[in-house]
Amino acid sequence: MSDRGLTVRDLGEQGLLQRLQRFCPIGIVGDDGAVLDSQTLDSAAIAPGQSLIVTTDLLVDGVHFSLGLAQPEVYTTTPADAGWRATAANLSDLAAMGATPIALTVGLGLPGDLPLSWLEDLYGGMAACLEQYGGAIVGGDIVRSPVLTVAITALGQTQQGRIIQRSTAQPGDAIVITGSHGNSRAGLELLLHPDRGQSVSEANRAELIRAHQRPIPRLDVLPWLWTDGADRVTGMDSSDGLADAIVQICRLSGVGAIVDRLDQAISPAFSEWVTPEQALDWALYGGEDFELVLCLPPPIAQTLVRHLGQSAAIIGSITVNPQVLWVDPTCNVLQELTLDKGFQHF
Repeated sequence: MSDRGLTVRDLGEQGLLQRLQRFCPIGIVGDDGAVLDSQTLDSAAIAPGQSLIVTTDLLVDGVHFSLGLAQPEVYTTTPADAGWRATAANLSDLAAMGATPIALTVGLGLPGDLPLSWLEDLYGGMAACLEQYGGAIVGGDIVRSPVLTVAITALGQTQQGRIIQRSTAQPGDAIVITGSHGNSRAGLELLLHPDRGQSVSEANRAELIRAHQRPIPRLDVLPWLWTDGADRVTGMDSSDGLADAIVQICRLSGVGAIVDRLDQAISPAFSEWVTPEQALDWALYGGEDFELVLCLPPPIAQTLVRHLGQSAAIIGSITVNPQVLWVDPTCNVLQELTLDKGFQHF
């Protein structure tokens, strides 16, 4: 088949990304946001010693959330929650680059019959997230669309030399997660199938649903990253799943990993209603947890986990072997982690 006959489905998500990256300046794409400084962009707006981080997320009704518009029978997210989630997703990308928020622009594709009150609630959710974590809506665009679409571009800044990237992991690094994984997927399951969670306590039910509807961008982690002598921090967020994050980091760094403490990634709330196998699958591939997955020298990683407390943990280490392996306590390989099981748009 010639290139002219290919569809985006033929290429798949990763193939499509690689194809489109040919139109981008070398060295700018590949991480959770673009790094724009005096070496990559001639801009007097960037303060001396600071880098501007730019990231964009596109969210579509019926794909990223269910507002009852595209699928009236499925309703899991209020307009305010959708606004919060869309904003938190972008702030999480900034956090994954080590950046604090500056501003957002919002592009909207809207059905003509969308109630004004719905749109005001959406912006209310955005404003609530920004009020808590920083940044302001400074512009955007609105177009007519048969499917509700929200496109947010976020700008942040970070000190040069303190940018988190995916391509700098080294053998011997510890793999740190900043919190539990699978919670958002579990929360979605409780919303879609309330009968499945009849044995879940009210407190745990609320925790898991909140993880899905109102995720927390881990900007609170940033002040701890450079306080204990770290001169290099590698990482990304886990919005596409824990397995995806580890594999992406390893691919771009030219390394592999051993994941041997995956149980540390699971919330105790799971034990009430799902099997350990289901909990592990959701942790690895559920996605939309918006935690950070970081690779650091072991002493610095241990100190960071002590600072963060709660569900932060070291779950493995970086290896020379390029495979990413999940092993049991006796080092038997349980699974090779790949991008194939995680969510892909095409």
